[in-house]
Amino acid sequence: MNPIRPVAMLAVAGLLAALLGAACVGASAQNAAQSTRADAEKDPVLKAMLEELDRSMSQLQLKGFEKPFFIQYRVEDVDNFETKAEFGASEGTERSHQRVARITVRVGDYKIDSSGGRSDGALQLTTLDDDPIALRSALWAATDQAYKNALSALAQKQAELKQVQTPPQADDFSREKPVILLETPLQLKLDESAWVDRVSKHTGLYRTDDLVKATQRDVQYSSGAFHARVTTTWLVNSDGTIVRKSMAGFQEGIAVGTQAADGMRLDRSYATTGASINELDSPQEFAKHALELIASLTDLRKAPLVEEEYHGPVLLSSDAGADALRTLVAGSVTATRPKLGTEARTNGPFASSLHARVLPEFVDVVDDPGLRSFAGKSLLGAYDVDDEGVPAQGVKLVNGGRLENYLIGREPVRDFPQSNGHGRAGITGPPNPAIGVLKVTANEGLTDDELSRKLQDLAKERGLKNAYYVGTLGGDLTPRLLYRVIPDGSKDGKRELVRGAVLDDLDQRALRSGVVAVGKDLFVANYFNDVPETVLAPALLLEEVTVRRANEKNDKLPFYPPPD
Repeated sequence: MNPIRPVAMLAVAGLLAALLGAACVGASAQNAAQSTRADAEKDPVLKAMLEELDRSMSQLQLKGFEKPFFIQYRVEDVDNFETKAEFGASEGTERSHQRVARITVRVGDYKIDSSGGRSDGALQLTTLDDDPIALRSALWAATDQAYKNALSALAQKQAELKQVQTPPQADDFSREKPVILLETPLQLKLDESAWVDRVSKHTGLYRTDDLVKATQRDVQYSSGAFHARVTTTWLVNSDGTIVRKSMAGFQEGIAVGTQAADGMRLDRSYATTGASINELDSPQEFAKHALELIASLTDLRKAPLVEEEYHGPVLLSSDAGADALRTLVAGSVTATRPKLGTEARTNGPFASSLHARVLPEFVDVVDDPGLRSFAGKSLLGAYDVDDEGVPAQGVKLVNGGRLENYLIGREPVRDFPQSNGHGRAGITGPPNPAIGVLKVTANEGLTDDELSRKLQDLAKERGLKNAYYVGTLGGDLTPRLLYRVIPDGSKDGKRELVRGAVLDDLDQRALRSGVVAVGKDLFVANYFNDVPETVLAPALLLEEVTVRRANEKNDKLPFYPPPD
């Protein structure tokens, strides 16, 4: 498991007035309440962006064509460091630092505008220093291109609308109140050589530590990486919004792999993630996890194959539950604009599920980007203002198992005319609805011991000789650690590690109708991706899941041993 998207032009005087009256949000409410455009212009980047925005709104118009009704400038300063190692030796480092501007120009009006497809913006590299003319020149060039793209896109959309009978089900763009948020930019400060040494050392544990080095010849790869990133975003738009926000993410990970005697490839991985470098595992803690991974390879090599096919209860640990919920729920609760000419509300598995049951009646789901920490851990998915300049809102998505809301950006869908602050953008990408901190809870959650006993009881009731417990999941929700559980009257039952399994029918239908119990303790899963996300997830007990043998083609074993 590895882990932030009007008709006439707004004149300069009107823009200033809007800015002075803007609502102010942020972590430091006392400071934010005093923020004004004058405060923002003390930042040379924001000052240059605002000046060029004013100029574009007042001057940008091709003769005979519409003026833009909305322009947004977003500049991202990305300071990035990464080091990799394999087999105990460094593979080198990469340090990059750049600024990229994304310009959005909309023509038309809030009801029908130019948005959609590839016309939603233009990208431009900008200077790393704060030279105002260099920055404004980059914005000017990209704004000109974005405007031309927007005019072409609007003409194409108007032609397409003439070909369809069903009108659009919602406006193309929402009106939102302007905000001002001025966070202090973070700085990326690292002892780079120390991290190079640390990652190298951890990837060499398989052959240096007395606990595991006896099996080193079975390890076919041992690779690791450390990644640190600080992103500072400046955002201004013609609504009057001014935002400067900054976020950091750090992750160290290791992956090890081997082959069983029959050629089956076996892989394990672990990562520690945090919003500050001090939140990562200590070297000793990380080494402990790495050694557990390496030792588990020996157990996996010896483990029997899973039975050919099984239908029955399966218990997902809270770790595995986080991956399952992120895959099956997180993308389904985002509302994106459907194709022209359809009556659909949105897209995806939950497109027609509003007010319908999508999870058991005892399960609630909320996305709360304002939740900064949980169980002593910082949450990477937290934020104050999204990438469209809208304050983040906590959204009750599922209440008593029923879908009651979606995550919305500034592109409305039927029945949801306003953004709820979930327009999030990857680095240089356009904003789209995405989770921030997805929290899944049960009204009557069970302890791990109670879940284990219930798993065994279900197996007995069904007349099954065993059930299954999933410790961790990999890509495509494939089990990495899977245990056959034989009811024997003990707390956890007799657990036997097995390998070579895939899970069938673990899908949205299974979550809706097959979950019979949920854990009360939540696992913190931080996903350090271009759009950082967090899932707070419980363990899940499903009444009916198919576990079957993968029956994939196994590679031949190496023809000769690895070097000593």
